[in-house]
Amino acid sequence: MSFSQNISIVHPEYFFITGLTDAPYSTYFYIFIFITYFISVIGNLMVLLIIALHRSLHSPMYIGVFNLALADIGETNALVPNMIKLFLFDSRYISYNDCLANMFFVNVFIIVQTYTLVVLAFDRFIAICLPLRYNTIVNNKFMAILFSVIWAINTILVITATSLITRLSFCKSNVIESWYCDYGRLMHMPCNDSTINMIMVYILEAFFLVAPPFIIVLSYVGIFFALCKITTWEGRFKALKTCVSHLLVVGSFFLPIISNIVTGYYPNAKIIGGTLSLTLPPMLNPIIYVLTTAKIKDLIRKMLNNRSAPIRLNVSK
Repeated sequence: MSFSQNISIVHPEYFFITGLTDAPYSTYFYIFIFITYFISVIGNLMVLLIIALHRSLHSPMYIGVFNLALADIGETNALVPNMIKLFLFDSRYISYNDCLANMFFVNVFIIVQTYTLVVLAFDRFIAICLPLRYNTIVNNKFMAILFSVIWAINTILVITATSLITRLSFCKSNVIESWYCDYGRLMHMPCNDSTINMIMVYILEAFFLVAPPFIIVLSYVGIFFALCKITTWEGRFKALKTCVSHLLVVGSFFLPIISNIVTGYYPNAKIIGGTLSLTLPPMLNPIIYVLTTAKIKDLIRKMLNNRSAPIRLNVSK
């Protein structure tokens, strides 16, 4: 292993990412991940195009859905192609700078995903708990500013965390026991003081794993009490129906992560669980929103009918 040294800081020229070790049929797992990647990109691009091209969807909630699809595409492109290159083509070495870039983009898009879910929970909370004030509180300008702030703060936070990696000296090992350049894994590898970096790990975990689900749960507690005040079951069901897509997306995002934390004690199990927790939600999100949102389904149906109409006309002639 060759290293480049700058004063007392030792940086490896490359890292070796282990991935699945001695796992039978691991190639089929990576092929499955590539299929989920393909579906994710196509599905999220479709959602982006539908929302961008139809003015009826230029509303606060769909700005949130657009941002989620954008973050999903960014995350899958930052994670999966590099993972396929490393494992499916048996090229598990990644340069030091590429590793930091991979870490930066994966973390940026994952945290944006979580806070987009928070914003969508806030949107549903205002719509159900304060319906008469919804248009004055939540509008397109408000959502644009809010997401700009989320992207800016998140980018600054992740840039800070990633740049702090450069102060660490990796003189013992360059082997990362993960499926990508995992910030948390790297913190167990340096041979100099990594206290500041560990503090950043805790900040990122609090920012990513603790605060978002806590805020979302509080939002739905408020929604639950608001639903209790609605006198008819029909009214309650109608209000709750507007939350179904968001609840399904939240579940598909956080449940794999939580299950991976709880059960992922074995290296291969943790890698499989972690991979699925980051690749399945971007695939499921567009499917959920297309299948559970009447507006999007109606627009897709109209688009398909418009395309088939000339064919039927030609056949009739």
